[in-house]
Amino acid sequence: MDILLVGSGGREHALAWKISRSPLVDTLYCAPGNPGMARVATCLSDYKASDAEGLTRLARELKVGLVVVGPEVALEAGLADRLNAAGIPCFGPTAGAAQLETSKAFSKAFMARHAIPTAHYGVYDRVADARAALNVFKPPYVIKADGLAAGKGVAISPDRADAEAEIERMLGGRFGAAGARVVIEEFMEGEEGSLFALCDGQRAVLFGGAQDHKRAFDGDLGPNTGGMGAYSPAPVFDEALVTAANQRIVQPTLEAMALEGTPYRGVLYAGLMSTDEGPRVVEFNARFGDPECQVLMMRMAGDIVPYLLACALGDVSGLPEPVFKTGTVICVVMAAKGYPDHPTEGTIIQGAEQDFGPHVQVFHAGTHRDADGRLTAAGGRVLNICAEGKDIVEARERAYEAVRMIDWPGGFNRTDIGWRALERK
Repeated sequence: MDILLVGSGGREHALAWKISRSPLVDTLYCAPGNPGMARVATCLSDYKASDAEGLTRLARELKVGLVVVGPEVALEAGLADRLNAAGIPCFGPTAGAAQLETSKAFSKAFMARHAIPTAHYGVYDRVADARAALNVFKPPYVIKADGLAAGKGVAISPDRADAEAEIERMLGGRFGAAGARVVIEEFMEGEEGSLFALCDGQRAVLFGGAQDHKRAFDGDLGPNTGGMGAYSPAPVFDEALVTAANQRIVQPTLEAMALEGTPYRGVLYAGLMSTDEGPRVVEFNARFGDPECQVLMMRMAGDIVPYLLACALGDVSGLPEPVFKTGTVICVVMAAKGYPDHPTEGTIIQGAEQDFGPHVQVFHAGTHRDADGRLTAAGGRVLNICAEGKDIVEARERAYEAVRMIDWPGGFNRTDIGWRALERK
């Protein structure tokens, strides 16, 4: 079949790389795509991921057998709804189901209604009310913008003064309409990780776990970002935790979504905190994580396309459990200087497209070719350097060796990705 993949980031490049290796695929189209994706697919750069009407028209014209939605903005725009109405199979939830990610207030209320374990919370749209609510919570304070903020709408404030300033920034327009409401949550002690499940509206096939690094700088310091690195498998996800998370969180979420008339099809990303009381939900995402997707695609041993198609068609019951390679895959994000607040664009990148050997893949996240064909930075997170190894030590060594081979003075990266797993060893 022909497949249309929507998006232009590192997550989508990893998906394009994996999908293009499937014997079931004739032609892979990417809209809008990026220079890295152009090496494995036909990129249609005139389309935006948020253009649900235009993308649906494109899918119809191309006569594709499947549309795979990468970014959350396309889901919020209702792309899956339009594709479903047009009879085109879509991997990705409807706008109603995607509210698990696109509105933190919706997600928290949903979990409260259905007794899905998560942090205690409150929702506020006035600065005075939000500041007063801090009396109910203890530091550190967790403050989240309600809507989509590219992974940067979460602040963990160590004291009340910082929390009040963050509330004023968010409700004062820092994230536009996404910050019209804020969610204040209880801080949960424990270790965080991300568990993935491929869902058909009724059933789910678990799809492994990963651990992300959200803070910009080494030592988990600096502002929150969309993710500065990840690795899989994550040691925090032992068999007992995965079983508990599936029974208490994944399956009840699917059942409750169907009960409320918004059956969930696509990948469910459950950001979990491993606590003394068992797993609790930090957040849901309605798409593969970024950069978690990159390490999962490299770890998966088989063909991803049958799983994507089965979710889109509403029946994963006949699929075997996905098989993952032994060992570890790690991803180091190279970001433009100034990220996340004011990334510098247009700087020239050299060496990112060389052959790094069979164990390393470089996925493009925010790149562009200038008039002379040179690769340049065109976003905050720009490159994803991914490597596999027999364990976290070998994978990490290979990834950072590849990082050193790239000549990009305009970029930076964390040097401690995987530190939790290294500490365990």
